[in-house]
Amino acid sequence: MSDSMGAEVVVAGADRRAGGSPGAVSVLVRQWRQEVEGVAEGYSWCAPELMNDLGCRTTPAEEWPQLPAAVREAWEPELRGLDERFRAATIPWPGRGDGDGRWWMWRIPRLIHAEPGERCDERGWPAGWDMMPFAKPDAVRVIF
Repeated sequence: MSDSMGAEVVVAGADRRAGGSPGAVSVLVRQWRQEVEGVAEGYSWCAPELMNDLGCRTTPAEEWPQLPAAVREAWEPELRGLDERFRAATIPWPGRGDGDGRWWMWRIPRLIHAEPGERCDERGWPAGWDMMPFAKPDAVRVIF
């Protein structure tokens, strides 16, 4: 890698789920932006799917220190803004702090979309979220 590659530098660990080939920083940031937008609008999938989807933030975190300084400087403002937007659209997992590594994996959407007519369990979670080890926090809304 060299600074001459600019913002399109290839990240070795990028997007292994979608074909196994390395991707560019722009691809990683675009994936994270899409996830953040989806969570901000209201997450429509189950808890295990969210954990899978949030994996797109892991590669940038792991690869960031190895990127050329110019690339980090070019992309850091957008990445930081997306992280802030994600934090605003989520709440911390009860009992976990944001200081832990992979903080994005320990947050819950504030807004969860459920199927019309679907019922919540006795702890307030809709189907697909009922494996959560705690009652649904009041800050989380389920929309049917």
